[in-house]
Amino acid sequence: MNTALQHEITADDVRTFQEDGVVCLRGAFDQDWIEMMRLAAERGLSNPTRLGEELAEARRDPGRFFHDTFLWLQDKACRRFVFDSPAAQIAALLMGSGTSHIFFDQWLIKEPGTPTRTPWHQDLPYWPVDGSQVCTVWLALDPVTANRGAVEYVVGSHRWNARYKPETFSGNAVYSENLPPVPDIDAQREGLDIVRFELEPGDCTVHHALTVHGSPGNESERVRRRASISRWAGDDAVYYPREGIQEIPTDPGIPAGDPIRCELWPRVWPRSGSSST
Repeated sequence: MNTALQHEITADDVRTFQEDGVVCLRGAFDQDWIEMMRLAAERGLSNPTRLGEELAEARRDPGRFFHDTFLWLQDKACRRFVFDSPAAQIAALLMGSGTSHIFFDQWLIKEPGTPTRTPWHQDLPYWPVDGSQVCTVWLALDPVTANRGAVEYVVGSHRWNARYKPETFSGNAVYSENLPPVPDIDAQREGLDIVRFELEPGDCTVHHALTVHGSPGNESERVRRRASISRWAGDDAVYYPREGIQEIPTDPGIPAGDPIRCELWPRVWPRSGSSST
């Protein structure tokens, strides 16, 4: 398993992330990580945490769209990925941060024949964190194409100086923060720069927490769309609790406005040691 970077993070990669709000990194994780995380995904599907949700079922759609969060707290393989894979270093380098703290990790799995789309949204308004150095590493565990739930990103939307009300994925959650709705991206497609990356297992995208993005369902009859997601906070990230946002498993035990440095959100990069020692 590659604990170090498979490929150098170039100045062009950093510039693309900073300007576009998203960058695609090919072959960032080797096959050993992919196989390990596929097995972990199967465990997650059969043994969800209390934060897990069946999103297609909630919308009464066919198929299965599953998500769960804070996986590293209960699964040894997910913990190993968080602490020993290159994800934390990738996030820090692209954010221009000296450190990266794991905010949470997540499954986003769309089984074949699942029409449920992921609505256009930003990540940051869902979460009790604030700062310009917050990002997501989206790792493909299966081949991802346009008709298999490939995520679309609105280029530069992280620089719109706007935050939008979180869109529910399940139709059940109620987010109460007083923010404007996400613009009708589909109605404005011709005037926007929207990118989508077809991915092979081991490829990843990294996007800023304010980049507007969404994805279609998985139209394939046979191919799954399993994604291992990790969310990272950098030097300037602070705890920002509010009512009516995404639930976290426990109180982090730090005051509002404090840096994201605690047992729930530990520093992963630079590494102080391996989780496996």
